[in-house]
Amino acid sequence: MIYSKISGTGAYLPEKILTNADLEKIVNTNDQWVRERTGIEQRHISADDELCSDLGSKAAQQAIDNAGISVADIELIVVATSTPDRMFPSTACIIQSKLGAKCPAFDITAACSGFVYALSIADNYVRAGVAKNVLIIGAETYSRILNWKDRNTCVLFGDGAGAVVLKASDEPGVMSVNIGADGDHQDLLGIPWGVSQGYDALTEGSKWFDMKGNEVFKHAVKTMSAIALEVLQENGFDPHATDYWLIPHQANIRILKSTAKKMKLDQSKVIVSVDKHANTSAASIPLAMHGALETGKIKSGDLAVLEAFGGGLTWGAALVRL
Repeated sequence: MIYSKISGTGAYLPEKILTNADLEKIVNTNDQWVRERTGIEQRHISADDELCSDLGSKAAQQAIDNAGISVADIELIVVATSTPDRMFPSTACIIQSKLGAKCPAFDITAACSGFVYALSIADNYVRAGVAKNVLIIGAETYSRILNWKDRNTCVLFGDGAGAVVLKASDEPGVMSVNIGADGDHQDLLGIPWGVSQGYDALTEGSKWFDMKGNEVFKHAVKTMSAIALEVLQENGFDPHATDYWLIPHQANIRILKSTAKKMKLDQSKVIVSVDKHANTSAASIPLAMHGALETGKIKSGDLAVLEAFGGGLTWGAALVRL
């Protein structure tokens, strides 16, 4: 039996840091309001000449190095992003070129659930024996699609990239990945404009990220707790008697706390990076996971649930032995 296992992680955050105090100078907000409502203290913002592929390739190279393999060993690249360099070619192909890899490469778009969706794809490729080493990248430059005059959205997001190498193993690493979607709620968060609508239809207001915050919050808490419990129970684990870590999509601290409360999980078992990174969409789970592994908070062999919820609506959860 072939399994897939995470063999290396990597992360990259742009050098520029935008604090809540900095935001006070450009939008009607204040540090206390942002901290209390979101838990965010700061976010990283990419430089003007720094593209999504730049962030992704740097995180990817670190993951490859940490996995103890070479770029030549990578047999597939899957990039999860909502903020690609171009409409096409894919950001994955651009990253492939920057790394010097020679393998198939493609993007997927599932918003904040993108990394879990990519993990599902990569896991199936490995289990099927099609690839032995797959590079998964979550990379975002949300600063490019934010309306910096809208305090309800611009305070929430940041730029960054996280990556993992998934390799074939005789022992279970990724135990299962469940993903889902409900397009009936497509208007709750996203960008109103798209290429097929025609460039003539593009207006100033339609090009910015938009979100109905209260409705998204309700759907997120309900869905994230349910999918996390489901993936544990499907694999024969009692959620209330099993020692595991929760590595959630870093939307905001209220969602993280509410999800843990619904799961009856101690807050100390929830990995939190939203305070320093803000919401980095598809990059948030690999960034949080890499940070927890690097600091030793999570150790090799630990059990973890990865979960996400995003525009689409989309969602997903994975149970992994790290």
